[in-house]
Amino acid sequence: MLTIALPKGRIAEDTLKIFKEIFNREFEFEDRKLVLESGEFKFLLVRNQDVPTYVYHQAADLGVVGLDVLEDKGLDLVRLLDLKGGYCRVAIGMRNEDELDYNKPDIVVATKMTNIAEKFFASKAISPKIIKLYGSMELAPVIGLADMIVDIVETGTTMKQNGLKVVDTIMESTTHLIANRSSFIEKKSEILDLYSRFEDVINRGGRV
Repeated sequence: MLTIALPKGRIAEDTLKIFKEIFNREFEFEDRKLVLESGEFKFLLVRNQDVPTYVYHQAADLGVVGLDVLEDKGLDLVRLLDLKGGYCRVAIGMRNEDELDYNKPDIVVATKMTNIAEKFFASKAISPKIIKLYGSMELAPVIGLADMIVDIVETGTTMKQNGLKVVDTIMESTTHLIANRSSFIEKKSEILDLYSRFEDVINRGGRV
């Protein structure tokens, strides 16, 4: 049996649609249930940020998660396949009236993606003060808590509505199929079979 960790929401729904297409049967969580067993598969419904953790500790053999989460977690996992969906950017946002200046002393950055932010600024030989927040990121520059934010941007609408603008892009992100390294060895044939089936769907234009 393969255990697969899925993030709650649209990505889980889209992933299960691909399983339905591949195996020609229904895959659907019962109301409020977090575990779905169907044939040779067990699915776990978890928080998006926890998917790599479940896979890393082999509570799940496979997972589906955004590249931004993978990069921020920094765990040693097998990245099997880019599933081409869930496109977004990790970007820097500032107030409309402010200008980006990486040479400014004592830069303060608010973000929930501290590892991505630290790596990005380190690549520019900058050591800002990083404040970790878990939500309402756009508020930080508005009230003077931070000079800028590092956050996920899909359309940019939320930033615009809060008087912010995107001033730089750190990375682009899409959903990825990942595997635990030990599971990949122990269940290689099953994982590669599923990988090839997913690859066929993605090559035909499917997305997760």
